[in-house]
Amino acid sequence: GGSHGGTAGRSAPEPQTSEPKVIPGLGPRTLAAIPPETDQAVVATGAGRDRNTGTVLVYERDPVTGWAPVSDVWPAHNAKRGWTDDHIRGDLRTPIGVFGLTDAGGLLPDPGTRLPYDRGPAFSVSGTGFQGDSLVGSFDYVVAINYNRVPGNTPLDWTRPLGADKGGGIWLHVDHGGPTQGCVSLPRGRMKELLRLLDPMKKPVVVMGDAESLKR
Repeated sequence: GGSHGGTAGRSAPEPQTSEPKVIPGLGPRTLAAIPPETDQAVVATGAGRDRNTGTVLVYERDPVTGWAPVSDVWPAHNAKRGWTDDHIRGDLRTPIGVFGLTDAGGLLPDPGTRLPYDRGPAFSVSGTGFQGDSLVGSFDYVVAINYNRVPGNTPLDWTRPLGADKGGGIWLHVDHGGPTQGCVSLPRGRMKELLRLLDPMKKPVVVMGDAESLKR
């Protein structure tokens, strides 16, 4: 508050021109890894390097105003032992980085995604997770994360361009109530929402890692 004299002749303030907004929590290296043609980013932020819980938030980029969230904050699980910059098959850590999202699928019918969607019984899963949680239904909806795989193929394609030792089959899939072997999992309703949000025209990526790593 307060009164200000001498304002009668002053012209209206100039419209504020601000820099386009960036995604909060991402450092220069991480931001630089997002392709310039990408206008949609699924940001999966782990609670810690050796933790298996975190959050996911979807952002879209406007050419003028920059990045803004288009989803709520969703709870997520990642691999049992946390995150790694150098994923090796069986290490029970989720790879850190920026990866394309081009292919989806699942046991259930396509909920309305614009990505290619491969439906079939091969997405059936049984057994229990690390905490005795049932894995049934985990692959009802999946989005393949383009880590050590051939983009454009079904998530079920096991071709590994970096070799088998570097692991693969890293997906976004339905949460089963506990940590994963390497994937990122979301509640069923959120996976459905994600599938409907993802737009291949926006060249979507996942940006994923523990919070400290993403700040690099």
